[in-house]
Amino acid sequence: MAQEHGDRLTAIDAGFLAQEGPNAHMHVGAVMIFDGPAPAYEELAEHVRGRLHLVPRFRQKLAFPPLETGRPLWVDDPSFNLEYHVRDTALPAPGAEAQLRALAARVHSQALDRSKPLWEMWLVHGLESGRFALISKTHHALVDGISGVDLATVLFDPGPTPAEVPHGDSAWRPRGSPSGIDMVGRGVRGLVRLPFDATARAIGAAARPGEALHATREALEGLGEVVWAGLNPAPSTPFNVEIGPHRRLVWVRHELADFKRVKDAFGTTVNDVVLAVVAGALQKFLQARGVRTEGLELRALVPVSIRARDEHHQLGNRLAAMRGPLPVYIEDPVARLRVVKQAMDGLKESKQAVGAEMLTGVQSLAPPTILAQASRLNFSTRLFNLLVTNVPGPQFPLYVLGRRLRDLFPVAFLPKGHALAVAIMSYDGGMDFGLLGDYDAMPDLEQLGELLDESLAELLAAAGAATGNGRSSVSTRARTSRPRTSSRATTEA
Repeated sequence: MAQEHGDRLTAIDAGFLAQEGPNAHMHVGAVMIFDGPAPAYEELAEHVRGRLHLVPRFRQKLAFPPLETGRPLWVDDPSFNLEYHVRDTALPAPGAEAQLRALAARVHSQALDRSKPLWEMWLVHGLESGRFALISKTHHALVDGISGVDLATVLFDPGPTPAEVPHGDSAWRPRGSPSGIDMVGRGVRGLVRLPFDATARAIGAAARPGEALHATREALEGLGEVVWAGLNPAPSTPFNVEIGPHRRLVWVRHELADFKRVKDAFGTTVNDVVLAVVAGALQKFLQARGVRTEGLELRALVPVSIRARDEHHQLGNRLAAMRGPLPVYIEDPVARLRVVKQAMDGLKESKQAVGAEMLTGVQSLAPPTILAQASRLNFSTRLFNLLVTNVPGPQFPLYVLGRRLRDLFPVAFLPKGHALAVAIMSYDGGMDFGLLGDYDAMPDLEQLGELLDESLAELLAAAGAATGNGRSSVSTRARTSRPRTSSRATTEA
């Protein structure tokens, strides 16, 4: 499906807009570190300009119907200026990674301007060891984690030589924005169509009664599980407090091979190992803060893509959310991993994701004011303690203008009442963690990064003992030209 002028936001995307406030920014992004030297700003800007036609949404802004008669629309921005979105900056000497983290934290502490297309990209010169960085920032209403991996192929190339990208015969010309009356009309037409859409679905179901009955039963079971999760609130933790607009950012480098070694030793998935590592680090972190962890099980909001194969090059969100357990009450790392595996297997076999998708479908029928309330419920601290998102990336090197991408640290977002988010992305044999924290509530975020190392080391030691190879240390990034500088550092915004 093409990204058209006048497209209406999906219910999920509109929900991300409704969630946003002065202290809760709903953008996501990444810090990408490359081998240098950095390209000239003009060279990067032209590279982006030459590929923007592949993602029309990046030249579109929001248009809001009057009187909340419908969800917002994506419309061409007649004042689009690439130089506003692609920005140029440099680190002061010595250009340490801690300085880059501080800059990225400040960038992600500022909300995107809704009067313009909802994205920014920062070219950062002067990183130590002859490197440079790109900081990306895109509103979650525009792109989710899974489609964001596909989006990277627009600017990235699989080899050092930039690919030739075909262009259309004519230059881009913005189409006129719809008038207020037109937007009201579209909203009214959408509401009028709802009963007919429902009727069409009912007729289709009547033609396939067996399939319809099975799907209805699954959806109702799933909805029941979602309701049950809401009636059993997540525990109160130091991560669930009022937050401000400013952020801290910590990143940690790991090797994907280490997570696979643990996975193979204990018959789990890589995602199970990720959640167990996070749970182990959070246990030690809470204990260091004087929080008793006996009997305490945190809940992580784990986004699950429900994007079909033929939808993988579309923007917008196709997500359902499952609430995965983080059993910080378990001291033994292997027992903790087994509990995570059992729980995640149960969630996969349950109908929770189906129920979450059904709620998304119901929200798409709701007027904007009801939709806003529903989206706030979805991100309530009753439901989860923190966001943990693990996105699989390409396992081969990527390039921008001939420069090789070495590290890709994801940056998530903090909903209201949530002071911590953990984002993980695998790329080219690496497993990079991006920890985003509220500036005031998480002054010790660097310690959590160190505890992730310790938590993984415990599982590696157990895996070594179980398989008899004796290896117990966390891998260092010894791959060719992939520098292992300081793994983590706190940042300020």
